[in-house]
Amino acid sequence: MQLPQLDNQPGRDETEVGSHFVANYPPFSVWDPEQVPAAEAALDGEPRPGVPLGLYLHIPFCRKRCRFCYFRVYTDKNASDVDAYLDALAREMALYAERSALQGRQFEFVYFGGGTPSFLSSEQLRRLIDRINEVWTWDAAREVTFECEPGTLKRHKLETIRKIGVTRLSLGVEHFDDEILELNGRAHKSPEIFRSYEWAREIGFPQINIDLIAGMVGETEDKWRRTVEQALAMAPDSVTIYQMELPHNTVISREAKATGAAPGIADWPTKRRWVGYAFGQFEAAGYTVSSAYTLCKPSAGDGFVYRDALWQGADLIGTGVASFSHFAGVHFQNFDDWADYVASCTQGRLPLHRALPITPHQALIRELVLQLKTGSVDAGYFREKFGVEIRNEFAAAWASIVGESHAQIEGDRIRLTREGLLRVDPLLPKFFEREHRNIRYT
Repeated sequence: MQLPQLDNQPGRDETEVGSHFVANYPPFSVWDPEQVPAAEAALDGEPRPGVPLGLYLHIPFCRKRCRFCYFRVYTDKNASDVDAYLDALAREMALYAERSALQGRQFEFVYFGGGTPSFLSSEQLRRLIDRINEVWTWDAAREVTFECEPGTLKRHKLETIRKIGVTRLSLGVEHFDDEILELNGRAHKSPEIFRSYEWAREIGFPQINIDLIAGMVGETEDKWRRTVEQALAMAPDSVTIYQMELPHNTVISREAKATGAAPGIADWPTKRRWVGYAFGQFEAAGYTVSSAYTLCKPSAGDGFVYRDALWQGADLIGTGVASFSHFAGVHFQNFDDWADYVASCTQGRLPLHRALPITPHQALIRELVLQLKTGSVDAGYFREKFGVEIRNEFAAAWASIVGESHAQIEGDRIRLTREGLLRVDPLLPKFFEREHRNIRYT
């Protein structure tokens, strides 16, 4: 029996409006404001020594909104608004520093995401870090990642970013064709990509990642191949390649729903073929596939700390408007409204909006589906950590995936085929609990 599709995940070839990318489990749509006390209780519990702790800081500002963007971002805020937000963010960090379950713990990984963290001026960034350092530092962090939009960068700003301890710079390139960048609402153009990348190399960031998206509006076979060639020529330490999707709240999705017209995005087989081509080209150049989206130079390691720690159950404190956290077995999210977020922090309350305590079985599923994105899982890992034989517990799902030639089982090691890896997200709901398989994901 075929399992129902989750929130318009592509059972057909066409790219339709709806969520595709699986980032967590259970789905966000079942998180509930009434469960916020569970998050508060987790934060007031005992520290958990030995469990890695990470920090996410959401910087929600952009020069313009990309037509495919579904994140909480703002393009209409002035300097005083930005300062008010950064003050709230620093206050939120101070509130977390007071919670008993975080006493004595240090951040092992930090991630500045957005929005556009590099939207901030050097001075705003320094002031934010100075405020955070009054209550917490990330001196012990193994990795500090900072997302950048190339057009927001100057050499002196990159120098500031490096000085605050950033070890992994991630450039939101997306494409090298200026027409495609414009059609999709990107704020930068290709000359800014090359200039900022050169500066970053000169400054000496330990790891530089570039993001690409396959199947953007206007994409063609020739343009995609040229983009892959240019990305290879830059020789980044890692490259992350997403397949274009259209969650409900993007500009393209709203236009498609309003007009009833197809969104004009390449179909899923084409996008998988394009990503498969890119994987092959980078592998031929010596890169290693470390997930369904990421390839790394051998010198850059097998992935990155933020991803690997989260996918193995680390605690994460997410700060900023609409940010998500996972702590001591409880998922929770901040207010997704600017005024509510700022007001809560200003009044000395954590800005928690909704939450969900998860069962041990749901924690097992969460780690299983996320680790499958690397292309393989080890049954021994789950046997030791959860006391569960995943080959038996999810026998029907494995039978389905193996029968579709999307996976192979070799003892404890279960590996996705290349075709399975390139379509991993729509495979993952096969492992969900039944009540979560046919509902909206976000």
